[in-house]
Amino acid sequence: MNALRDRFAGPARAALARLTTDETAVVQRELAELEHGDQGGGSLLEGLRKLAARVPERLYTDSADVLLRMHEIAGSGNHQSNLSSLPLVRACFALGLVGDGGADSGGGPAELIVGRGHIAPAFYAEHYVRGTLPFTPLAALHQGGLTGVVHRDLGFRNTMRYSLGVGVAQAVSLAWDLARRGEDRTVVCLAGDGELHEGVAFEALRFAHDMGLTNLVLVVDANAKGIEPLAKPVSTGYLGAYLGRVVEADGRDEHAVAEALGALLAVPGSAALVCRTHKGDHSFKPAGAAAAAPARPTFAATAGHMLAAHQERTGRDLAVFTPDMAARFGLRGRVPYTNTGLAETLTVGMTLSLPADTLKVVATDAMYYMDSLSMLTEATTSVRNLLVLAGRSWGAWGGAHNATNLLGLLLRTRVHEPVTAGEFAACLDRLGRDPATAHVVSMVDARFDPPSRDCSADIDGAVWLTPPGGAGTEAAVVTFGYASVLVDQANRDLGVPHLHCAALAPRLAPADLAVLRGCRRLLSVEYNGARGGFGEWLRAEYLLPVEVHGVRRDIANQVHARQLPLHGMTPTALRERLAALLKSREAGRAPAHA
Repeated sequence: MNALRDRFAGPARAALARLTTDETAVVQRELAELEHGDQGGGSLLEGLRKLAARVPERLYTDSADVLLRMHEIAGSGNHQSNLSSLPLVRACFALGLVGDGGADSGGGPAELIVGRGHIAPAFYAEHYVRGTLPFTPLAALHQGGLTGVVHRDLGFRNTMRYSLGVGVAQAVSLAWDLARRGEDRTVVCLAGDGELHEGVAFEALRFAHDMGLTNLVLVVDANAKGIEPLAKPVSTGYLGAYLGRVVEADGRDEHAVAEALGALLAVPGSAALVCRTHKGDHSFKPAGAAAAAPARPTFAATAGHMLAAHQERTGRDLAVFTPDMAARFGLRGRVPYTNTGLAETLTVGMTLSLPADTLKVVATDAMYYMDSLSMLTEATTSVRNLLVLAGRSWGAWGGAHNATNLLGLLLRTRVHEPVTAGEFAACLDRLGRDPATAHVVSMVDARFDPPSRDCSADIDGAVWLTPPGGAGTEAAVVTFGYASVLVDQANRDLGVPHLHCAALAPRLAPADLAVLRGCRRLLSVEYNGARGGFGEWLRAEYLLPVEVHGVRRDIANQVHARQLPLHGMTPTALRERLAALLKSREAGRAPAHA
């Protein structure tokens, strides 16, 4: 039980202020059980089941109500996506595809792969009303407790790092392995019509057909939306060509889904079950949010305005492609764009044969460009005037923490993370001067006040946000991109010399290098992954004795407000680190690693 306490107690206590009186009472009882109850071993899921049995009171009996409360408490997530698939999830429970131990319970009429990875909360909600999950972890969704994406540790047959397309490949992989072993088991894969746009989904279904697999049933949540509405409904002809039988059902009726799926499982052979459902807004919006004053847009959401300003200033021909992310980058009403509909590999591929002088913009996301690296490599070696807007979210979706660093390793690329409109414009001007190099611009999904100065005059160089005091500077801090904003807040009353860079691999001026090399203590702060990242690049390139303060492990599945303290990136935590730097500056040169 210690693992349960360590994982859920903190986030649940932090959520108490957002709980009802009855929810608070139940959570406190469950937390008391975690502190004083049986500390026996077992898996995480087994421990949750035991806790649910020891506090059997159910606050809600309808999993739709549980879903809503989970998202209201978290304040974020994909509520409508989960609600869209909830009847499908209930049908899976009713058919025995999901046991008390989760989707990987080992029994039932078939193996279940949840390809629509971000509907994990729908399973948690149904488990809760059936008495196999306590309420405490539900109050910690996206807050360091329950992940919003399916994971084996939480009862699923499969794990997904991202939640698009990969699940179809996982299902085909399992079906192929069962067939080659001669096991008479069918694989059911829950997917969405949006994720079927993914290249890997196309490849997986083609492979299943070519290998003659007869043990795969694809259940499609056909709600006609990815993030934005899909251009066309799912093609049943396409599914029939690869899977044979295609049946349609009212996906809003769990009994109709269970009846149709049960009938397909009763007859040998692969098939597709297309469930017509409905989905509202992609991201969760708390009640009354629409009536409230609109929040300041994130820096990423200003991209459309800044692209429009660049086009007006330069008269450039502009071709903008995005895999369903126009709203995220503020493209609507600002610049013409083409929505490729969640097909991130095609999004990059669309740039390959356009005129050389056209400014080609790919507005994508941390999880998307990680899935399309092969095409990105193709584009960076053959496309001129290529700008990749790499969305950088520290929310529940998140990307690999070193994605910015990884993009910098692609052939013929330069990576920048602007934090002002001037720096963004300077990145585009640099691309105009160097069209043979692909420019990756990391766009942070966060709201912040820009620093007082920027690197627009020399986008590849650096600028002192807090200038050194002259000769004999003992300590300094060097930052990249978004980390500069955080350190700038922390440093306002400390005065540590602070050098800000917008480029992942900055070209430091001799005068700046002289100051840094004269420091006894030199700290780099980065929010893009410390291993092989910005600080280590400074150490290797310029032989600077840099101590690195950064993300030492993968970005956890938590909202931004919890990411900052988790990785020591709040202004308060950074201020303590900077204050310690000043106090110890006389202690001699620091070791190579912090």
